[in-house]
Amino acid sequence: MTLWKDNLTNFKKNLTAIDEMDLKDVDTLNKIVERHPMLIPSYYYNLIDQKDPDDPIKLLSVPNVFEADLMGDYDTSGEQQNTKLPGLQHKYKKTALVLTTSACFMYCRHCFRKRMVGYTNDEVNTRIEETIDYLKNNEVINNVLLSGGDSFCLSNDQIEKYLKGLSEIDHLDFIRFGTRSPVVFPERIYSDDTLLEILKKYNQKKRILVVSQFNHPRELTVEAKKAVDALMASGITVHNQTVLLKGINDDPKTLSDLLNGLNEMGVNPYYVFQCRPVKAVKKGFQLPLIKAYKIISEARKEMDGLSKRFRFIMSHPKGKIEIIGLHNEEMIFKFHQSKDECNHDQIFVRTVKSDHQWLDLDLNPTL
Repeated sequence: MTLWKDNLTNFKKNLTAIDEMDLKDVDTLNKIVERHPMLIPSYYYNLIDQKDPDDPIKLLSVPNVFEADLMGDYDTSGEQQNTKLPGLQHKYKKTALVLTTSACFMYCRHCFRKRMVGYTNDEVNTRIEETIDYLKNNEVINNVLLSGGDSFCLSNDQIEKYLKGLSEIDHLDFIRFGTRSPVVFPERIYSDDTLLEILKKYNQKKRILVVSQFNHPRELTVEAKKAVDALMASGITVHNQTVLLKGINDDPKTLSDLLNGLNEMGVNPYYVFQCRPVKAVKKGFQLPLIKAYKIISEARKEMDGLSKRFRFIMSHPKGKIEIIGLHNEEMIFKFHQSKDECNHDQIFVRTVKSDHQWLDLDLNPTL
């Protein structure tokens, strides 16, 4: 069986590797790639329909001129203010987040961490022992999310080092890995018996979950299923966080096909996120809130009960805010998770215009 490392050299790493490049855009795209690098696994690139200029797989992976628009913010969820150690965030009482790497197998064009992914290691966790100590000394924390970047870009030795330290913390109930490798580079999983053995070994000590991000039905390939099946055979459950994206899954049928397909494949739909107003992302991918909610609502009509378990979420500096209803221009929100306990479970209503895409930072849920 071919190991995944053998194919790392086949990735598309620059614009000259892209078929049918529009030459009139090259100067702009080169400037974009200098700031927000390009990297596409050949596996994922081969899913593109080159005859379709608006192909969603292409839009997700190939740099686009709209990325030159820097409306928005690079830290839309307040990650900097929740950082306790370099690469360690503690925003929600029960959960710690560790940025294990700035590398990914693919640099997704809609990435909400464009400020760092593929670009800088300034926010990456390099002090594993101190991180473990912080978690040991905060017994209220019951789970850890190892993210990045892509946590499966770590070597197997690094993954095991994290798991060894974390599995010895009594008050941790489970450990999550954030990775898009099942989507963009599934052989990282199914061709690496060592990785699977490590996950199986430590899953017997602490429950391990993988959280991935499938955004379009065409990503639900035989190869992706093979990776998911390999994880499940090792005792690992797989969950999915989809981002609602303009030009990708912004119609009810595409979204329902995706979420029904995930459920059929054994992947649990977890969240659907409102796209964040990130610089170089907002212009091309973010939808207005009212339109987004209507897409979600219509898509639910075509889903079975298991497929519609997800929550439609805005990941806001004040917390994960669920978007639960719409009546004319009044939108109903609820804190699914909150940074401040005073906001716990609060329901609030806001007037939302047709062009509103996000809630402001002065949100007062008591109004």
